[in-house]
Amino acid sequence: MTAVAVVRLTINGPAGGLEAVLEEPRTDPQGGDPVGGGRFAVLCHPHPSFGGTMDNKVVTTLGRAMHDLGVPSLRFNFRGVGASPGSFDAGVGETDDAQRIAEWGASRWPRRTLIIAGFSFGAYVALRLAQRLTTSQLVTIAPPVAMFDFSSLHVPACPWLVVQGDADDIVDPRRVIGWVDELVPRPKLARMPGAGHFFHGRLVELRGIVTDAVRGG
Repeated sequence: MTAVAVVRLTINGPAGGLEAVLEEPRTDPQGGDPVGGGRFAVLCHPHPSFGGTMDNKVVTTLGRAMHDLGVPSLRFNFRGVGASPGSFDAGVGETDDAQRIAEWGASRWPRRTLIIAGFSFGAYVALRLAQRLTTSQLVTIAPPVAMFDFSSLHVPACPWLVVQGDADDIVDPRRVIGWVDELVPRPKLARMPGAGHFFHGRLVELRGIVTDAVRGG
């Protein structure tokens, strides 16, 4: 197992200091990204108004998937969450927050390209961010297509994985699948039979799906 250095820090954001966690593999595993090159990941958490934070289990599972490949990651609390000042901004300000985190990561790892990943509301923010920044890979888990306006968001020019549980009681799986089917080019869709919104009991499987996609991307 790859050893990971964990650092808690505050990164200056548009609404004030953003509480963040940097997790960086100490050495790259066989088959992972080369030291000094490769990729880094920015991970976006679910809806702040419903208890979403950077410590959400799906978000930390995303981080572990990245670490399996030797990819350092940054997860963070959006404005108004934890120690990050500000208030909820329906995805607009949160995208600004995520962009600042990505810019900080690009400064720390100038030779690495950006992976953006997000869960639920964080998936919406991740796709919004992929409209702004050059992205090497996008991962969106349970994107809330019926709750936010995805209609103006185009398909990014990078490999894109959408993961959706078909027993999700918060995000309608049929709406997500219908939305994916209409996108051109169509992202890769991983359907998880019997998985609920928070992937209880399925996090190891989810981690494997994301790891395989990022490795292949």
